[in-house]
Amino acid sequence: MLNQKAMKLLLKVYPIFILFLILSCSNIRRQISSNEVSLNTIDSAQSTEHNNRMNEINTSDNIYFKSSGTEPFWGLTISDKGIVITTITDSIIVPHTTPVQAMDSNVKMYKTETDSAQLTIQISQLQCSNAMSGELSPYAVSVTYKDKTKLSAQKLEGCGAYITDYRLHDIWVLESLNGQSIDRADYINGLPIIEIYSATNSFIGFGGCNQIAGQLFFEKGLLRFKEVTTTEKLCTDSNLEKLFIEALQSTTTYKIENNRLRFSNPSKQLLVLKKID
Repeated sequence: MLNQKAMKLLLKVYPIFILFLILSCSNIRRQISSNEVSLNTIDSAQSTEHNNRMNEINTSDNIYFKSSGTEPFWGLTISDKGIVITTITDSIIVPHTTPVQAMDSNVKMYKTETDSAQLTIQISQLQCSNAMSGELSPYAVSVTYKDKTKLSAQKLEGCGAYITDYRLHDIWVLESLNGQSIDRADYINGLPIIEIYSATNSFIGFGGCNQIAGQLFFEKGLLRFKEVTTTEKLCTDSNLEKLFIEALQSTTTYKIENNRLRFSNPSKQLLVLKKID
């Protein structure tokens, strides 16, 4: 049994002990709450940064390839600023990288990664049909991506297409042919001119004697004029329309600067045309 003096001492100390416990618990709760706020702030900032980065890439004029698929639904955009893949539950942003080109077919493979994810993309020039809509695209796409926090990778299949440079969409008149400034006397019926429609990968124009038309083949770093057709008007021997059309058909690359469109191939610069509208 406690004696009377001990009981009195206990009664004096007990309230102080209880107060100490209450204050300690309150401090612990405040610390936990502060940590939660800090973590939420960090998560929110990271999420905002991620979304801003994704919007920057997806609204970029530099996007040159898009693809999508079903089961599950997913989408992919590739631009010089980065690569974005989105699914119903996730979105991944990885740096752009130069693809590896297959030697014997038009197949390109991108391999890139971040600290948290790995991504492999294969783009094959092969007619592809959307599994739900039946819409046809000129490229089949397979994507393998892996979250480094998970054991297994996910593989996606779908279809895609290159996005033709919108800057080509204009009317252009010939200034130079095979490195030589043109002489208007060689084109008594008018200078060669082409109008390019980027959205449909097509063009129409005038070759200097006949009307011309055809299709574009566009990939990143590659431009070709194909299926070129002309009317059949008889041209004079001095007319250089044939050389102009041959130069178009020999084109593999282009450059746009100072309102000039320059067509080249690995051997030389073929054509320089001036924007006129």
